[in-house]
Amino acid sequence: MITGANGLLGQKLVQLVTDKGIPLMASSHGPSRITTPEVNYLPLDITDRESSIQAVKAYAPTIVINAAAMTNVDQCETDRKKCWDLNVMAVAHMIEAASEVGAHLIHLSTDFIFDGSSGPYKEDDQPNPVNFYGQSKWAAEKLLMESKIRWSIARTILVYGATPGSSRSNIMLWVKRNLESGNPIRVVADQFRTPTLVEDLALGCYLIAEKSAEGIFHLSGKDLLTPYDIAMITAQYFSLDASLITKTTSEEFKQAAKRPLRTGFIIEKANLVLGYQPHSFEDGLVITSSNWD
Repeated sequence: MITGANGLLGQKLVQLVTDKGIPLMASSHGPSRITTPEVNYLPLDITDRESSIQAVKAYAPTIVINAAAMTNVDQCETDRKKCWDLNVMAVAHMIEAASEVGAHLIHLSTDFIFDGSSGPYKEDDQPNPVNFYGQSKWAAEKLLMESKIRWSIARTILVYGATPGSSRSNIMLWVKRNLESGNPIRVVADQFRTPTLVEDLALGCYLIAEKSAEGIFHLSGKDLLTPYDIAMITAQYFSLDASLITKTTSEEFKQAAKRPLRTGFIIEKANLVLGYQPHSFEDGLVITSSNWD
């Protein structure tokens, strides 16, 4: 069972699992936006405890991948109740539901549980979130760690990619669409991340499930880049006007939520335990460009 199946990661997971011939139930808030044909779909609001438990009991999956979350960092800062409901309380519901059927719950988390003072980070480094989004995701992780179910946490960073007809943006699409429209953009050059191709993340989650690997795994790309680096590489790959890109700093670029300056992941554990081998950012652009309508 995959929650958040309408999202970028959710759609890639549905496609991957379906291609492997594994039966699944895809669920998400609202009507289906999944392009994979003949997929069982259940509209589900996982902030509703009773609905979540009944849905999981009815389908009785052996594995639940929770890809549902409120991920807009600034909206999480300004609408804390909605953020907490979806990022924490809903996870509590899924833990309870998983315990009812003995399912292995694989939950998606984030680099923003770290403060960015000493990245790149290993799985056992100490979280210290600097914004409410990070606080919510760390709170959810602790619920899993304190539970009696079989659980895995897949932490990731700055996911990018595309599905046919996808409406949600990510940094790569945002850069491409603005430059194609001739819009100047300001991009920070003092934050460091290891951006993650969505196909790599989906495969990493699948490998956790396939190997019944429990615990925490860092699943990201391997290239430590600033958003400015990402923008410039994207402009070059798609032959767009890089002169529209202006370098700025976190101090100058005001946002509702504070961002950690230097995260990035050390992915050695995922490599050794799962065989996780992410693409370079440039190769990720090649793969993504094959997904345009």
